[in-house]
Amino acid sequence: MMYSEAIDYLYAQLPVFHRIGAKALKPGLDNILKLCEYLGNPQEKFRTIHVGGTNGKGSSSHLLAAVLQSAGYKTGLYTSPHLKSFTERIRVDGFPMPDAEVAHFVETHKAFIEDLKPSFFEVTVGMAFDYFARQNVDLAVVEVGLGGRLDSTNIITPLVSLITNIGWDHSDILGDSLQKIAYEKAGIIKPGVPVVISEYDAETYPVFKNRAEECGSDILIGSDFYKVTDLGIHADGRHFSLEPYDGGKFELSLALLGTYQLRNVAGVLSVLKVLSTPYILNNSIAEEFKAKLSESAVQAGFAKVVELTGLKGRWQILQQNPTVICDTAHNEPGILSVLESLQTVSYQQLHLVVGFVKDKDLSKVIRLFPKGARFYFCQPDIPRALDAEVLAEAFRAEGFAGDVFPDVNQALEAAKSRANPADCILVTGSTYVVAELNQLEA
Repeated sequence: MMYSEAIDYLYAQLPVFHRIGAKALKPGLDNILKLCEYLGNPQEKFRTIHVGGTNGKGSSSHLLAAVLQSAGYKTGLYTSPHLKSFTERIRVDGFPMPDAEVAHFVETHKAFIEDLKPSFFEVTVGMAFDYFARQNVDLAVVEVGLGGRLDSTNIITPLVSLITNIGWDHSDILGDSLQKIAYEKAGIIKPGVPVVISEYDAETYPVFKNRAEECGSDILIGSDFYKVTDLGIHADGRHFSLEPYDGGKFELSLALLGTYQLRNVAGVLSVLKVLSTPYILNNSIAEEFKAKLSESAVQAGFAKVVELTGLKGRWQILQQNPTVICDTAHNEPGILSVLESLQTVSYQQLHLVVGFVKDKDLSKVIRLFPKGARFYFCQPDIPRALDAEVLAEAFRAEGFAGDVFPDVNQALEAAKSRANPADCILVTGSTYVVAELNQLEA
């Protein structure tokens, strides 16, 4: 079986969330447990860090992987969705899973897959765990797909869990209040496994605290341990000062340029602290991590995260004159964070290329955008896409003006043709819109 045949088979035969939404979800963990049992329970053959949350979980996963790689660990990284290639989801030391490995997995296990009838996501999780085990990784960073409690990744028992933040997204699936959403995210907290919450929030923290107490798990708030202050963009990335709670002050560089990325720093560093703290983890494990997780490994991981892990689509500058930026922000807190980063950019006129999927609550998102921008409405080429005409009408009803285009590349070309060198063009609204950008390197 060729790689292209394997991918076509997965998309054609299995329900895929990013294409059809909630209908693709298989309730419960039965399928992934059966699949992994059939595969020999590969998830038990390597150590893991589990990362969940509404926004920032992908970037935090990449940052953790980059630091661990810099410390000399053979590191697996599982994230979703992908932007250009399916193999981006499954990496070892930054290298995507080879096409031939994907094809071999599908061909070898096709009969079992057809009998089990799992979702696309369940198969990718099983594939990742199997690949990491066969590659003998020292540690894998595993990003939650959706929610946490019933997510297919939630069959691992990690060394530590990280929950980045809680915001409005997928409320039709996870619940109609932040507390209900937090309850689903808190489902990744395991008995006796420490959990880090990146940012304190009075509305959702009690949910995490209660779950941690039920599990007998230590709970730490990243922002209690580290104060992070933005120092602006320099030639080598976004600089920030770091003040640990126990004293000292340091300056670090981060390859991820969005100001919102700084909110992930305290959580990531707190996870690393947990790994190297004997009274929280098993003494021998903590001493091992303490010896390897040096200050230089942290500095290198932060400064080279894009190079080391292949992260893209997060406040990524595609060109200058005019400045073209893309960001995968796709919900209210994500859009708010991107617009916050936009305030640090100098420009004459702002051009916004936007597209969304159907299941987003536009009423909460539209009001966030600046009225003075020129809009270019588009849609991704997936069944879940919100029709660009419908999107445009929703914006126009709120007093915004703009033109409609069939896809993101035509929208971007129109924006570039109308923009002056001093202008800024931002492409955002959906991971799947950003994924279709021709300018985003494969």
